[in-house]
Amino acid sequence: MNGLELLVLGRTLMRLAGSAMPALGDESLPASVRSVLVDVTQHPDSSVGEIAARTGFPQSHVSASVARLQEHGSVVTSPDPRDRRRTLVRPNPAARPPLLIVSAAPADDVLLAALDDPRALPEVQAALRTLHRHLVPPGRAVNDPHLPQ
Repeated sequence: MNGLELLVLGRTLMRLAGSAMPALGDESLPASVRSVLVDVTQHPDSSVGEIAARTGFPQSHVSASVARLQEHGSVVTSPDPRDRRRTLVRPNPAARPPLLIVSAAPADDVLLAALDDPRALPEVQAALRTLHRHLVPPGRAVNDPHLPQ
């Protein structure tokens, strides 16, 4: 595989991942913003830096995403009582249930729709698990109950 093939594969996987991410209410936020919400839902009271470390997004992107999610009503922030310079982010308990109950949805249906041969799904899933195991640092792995370890 050369660099261009790797780039095309990566962009294809990003498009598929975006399709597999749950939409939020009437407004469909970009997948990268929804990814931040999934992380906040799984790790409430995290700092922006901690979210950035887990998701692999730049801290500036996480900060912008948190601001957008606040406007959307999905998260709330507060100063860290141990270090007032840090901001903690958590799901908004007042959010409507569809906005609060967000998890990384299984991508099986999206993968299946992208495949020419549906019988290839187990092979593709195994390849993706292998790539995840070898390429995603453990500290950046999303706590996804749907991803076999």
